[in-house]
Amino acid sequence: MALLIIGVGQVSAEVNPRYAAIVLDADSGEVLHAAHVDAPRYPASLTKMMTLYLLFEAMDKGLMRLDTAMPVSDHAASMPQTNISLKKGDRLRVRDAIPALVVRSANDAAVVVAEALGGSESEFAKMMTAKAKAMKMTATTFRNASGLPNEMQRSTARDLSILSMRLMKDHPDYYHYFSTLSFTFNGKTYNSHNRMIKDYAGTDGMKTGYIRASGFNVATSTSRDGHRLVGVVMGGKSAQSRDAEMVALLDKSFIKAEQLAKLSPKAAKKTVAVPASNVVISTQTVRKVSRLSSDVEVKPQPLRVVTKPISQTAPLAKPAPSQPLIAQVLSAELGWAVQVGSFRASKPAHDRASDAARRFDDIASSQVKVNEVSISDRTLFRAQLIGLQQEQAKQTCERLVRQGMDCLVVKMPNS
Repeated sequence: MALLIIGVGQVSAEVNPRYAAIVLDADSGEVLHAAHVDAPRYPASLTKMMTLYLLFEAMDKGLMRLDTAMPVSDHAASMPQTNISLKKGDRLRVRDAIPALVVRSANDAAVVVAEALGGSESEFAKMMTAKAKAMKMTATTFRNASGLPNEMQRSTARDLSILSMRLMKDHPDYYHYFSTLSFTFNGKTYNSHNRMIKDYAGTDGMKTGYIRASGFNVATSTSRDGHRLVGVVMGGKSAQSRDAEMVALLDKSFIKAEQLAKLSPKAAKKTVAVPASNVVISTQTVRKVSRLSSDVEVKPQPLRVVTKPISQTAPLAKPAPSQPLIAQVLSAELGWAVQVGSFRASKPAHDRASDAARRFDDIASSQVKVNEVSISDRTLFRAQLIGLQQEQAKQTCERLVRQGMDCLVVKMPNS
């Protein structure tokens, strides 16, 4: 099977005129794989990464908030699938627009954001192109906010890898949205079709895209053994072959990154981003808040994240391979948590988690956990209730929201 997957990549580069791919080390910027990286390609819904970049930038500047309600125009409501069925005169909150773009890749939501920030989609496209040029994405031109077909809307694998890197480094506090697996809007639940996040260990973002002219595209960010790699594959003939290509390239590139690290010990010192995996966001029907906390105002900084549990409480131990199968299954089932805030000190984080735990008879004090997270030169403390099953975590968060406490359902790392 491994040989077959590697072969897919070799054939794709030779016979598929839409194919392009790049994999680079997110810490050093070194290119580990490159094929047709500067050839013009249609970005399709990878376009929405720039739409989100400009939205996050507006949020950092205070121009937008999660509760900002953006009007839905006739133009936005007319966008074809994929969409979330917005109607003219509706209002879409920012907190709903973000997962709509990430999970559903909603074209109507993209236009709503574009018109809110640029006045019109065409003006917003000019803003997108200007930002691309400022990022040294020299071969990129945007004509719309969604990635729907437009002959003038072009980019390259190299440029899209730059955008992926900048999303992580410029907006680390919003990066967790790219690991969202599902969200609920107007009573309907939408599930992510980004199978790299679901199936390839260590992947916590980014985005997929498809139009007929582009083929199947994907941008991926994955960490393993102290290395974070960013990859872009464009022009896949199917979602399955595209993902197989990305897996093959990442497998090969992780080996190469490790070999290069051994040759250059100084380059081996890595700081790997480990954002919380945002698993389920319920919106509108239940006021479930998908931010980390309103208690922390964070400015965009280069992404250098290392997480470690502090010894304030004892997390559940991960079972050793020698344990009985039932113990291993139990550990996997209990690998979910509810995050109830991020703070600049451990005590208020612990107090918030303890307050949340006291509201439930079935959550013990031993399930209160504080995670210390270093982001560049800043340290935050995440308050969590751990050792929950997925459905239990969802129900717990819903009850907390009804009681006025913001929360986020997360999948614990290595669980």
